[in-house]
Amino acid sequence: MKMKIEVECTPEEARSFLGLPDVSGLNAHLVEEMKKRMEGNMNMLQPDELMKTWMAFGGQAQEQFRKLMTAAASASMSGTPPKR
Repeated sequence: MKMKIEVECTPEEARSFLGLPDVSGLNAHLVEEMKKRMEGNMNMLQPDELMKTWMAFGGQAQEQFRKLMTAAASASMSGTPPKR
């Protein structure tokens, strides 16, 4: 024998029925804090700021990246897996 029970309720009613805590205040606080942090970091999304950050690593990072790409390309051409 099969029984099917459908219950229609809001998420708040379900939490209350199951004895779960009401975290809506905490959720609202976390959302506001995330908004503040995102607004504070928006200047990091500016292209000139990104370039300043990337260029701060200097030529060493560019040289390491070039060596990595050269090694990967030569390994793929020869059919041998890259060394780890």
